[in-house]
Amino acid sequence: MRDKRMTEDDVVGRLRSGMTIGIGGWGSRRKPMSLIRAILRSDLKDLTIVTYGGPDVGLLCAAGKVRKLMYGFVSLDSIPLDPHFRAARQNGQIEVAEVDEGMLQLGLYAAGVRMPFLPTRVGLGSLVVETNPELRMVKDPYGDEEFVAMPAIGLDVALVHMNRADRFGNAQFLGPDPYFDDLYCAAAEQAFVSCEQIVDTADLLANQHPVTVRISRMYVTGVVEAPRGGHFTNCAPDYERDEAFQRRYVQAAADPASWSAFVEEFLSGDEAHYQRAVTAMSEQGA
Repeated sequence: MRDKRMTEDDVVGRLRSGMTIGIGGWGSRRKPMSLIRAILRSDLKDLTIVTYGGPDVGLLCAAGKVRKLMYGFVSLDSIPLDPHFRAARQNGQIEVAEVDEGMLQLGLYAAGVRMPFLPTRVGLGSLVVETNPELRMVKDPYGDEEFVAMPAIGLDVALVHMNRADRFGNAQFLGPDPYFDDLYCAAAEQAFVSCEQIVDTADLLANQHPVTVRISRMYVTGVVEAPRGGHFTNCAPDYERDEAFQRRYVQAAADPASWSAFVEEFLSGDEAHYQRAVTAMSEQGA
């Protein structure tokens, strides 16, 4: 088996402008933030992002990296809307495809099992079909009922963050929810997993149920050891969301001068610079 260990910059080196990138996690929970920060440092642009969005979307929009966004929602959980996403959406700076959460799940699943679409009742009776005119209806061949034909959402790349992984790419969640990270990986041509810790394969199952090893190495292109790489989002049980930092992020987005100062303090260097700045903020009790 191949050793798939990489760095964040190795991952970004495999990406290209114009790609369709699926980002795992859920709102402001277990997002691959160290990989997002690596993208911010790159010259990538014109990206199509597919996600149950949180600060990943906000940061990428603020940096002008996003051409199109396909999403079920974009929220910081304890703060309803990401301010940079809201501004980009309201100002028409990005193309959007807003679908029901269940439709996004089915689109990823269809791509993973190599189906062109899956029929669903999700979205019926709502405006989702009207606001997404490319969606089609399909009739039950055994009856008369019509369904939404949710197309497969094929990805060039998936980026997800997990609690543990081995060097071969088997990856484990230890929190309360796997979200749909495994579906992102199965739907993608390349999948990159960042994790809090890379451990021996045997240690993945030490005192843990096998179902927690949610992502198989067969879907994974590379694995990155990134302690606190999900910050400032939740990565339970390793750490909770950094609410103070999240508030600082939202407050900084209120005007260009504040945002410029935030970028200089936290995002102007590499990942080690970011983590040192966050630690300094915490020690100052800000």
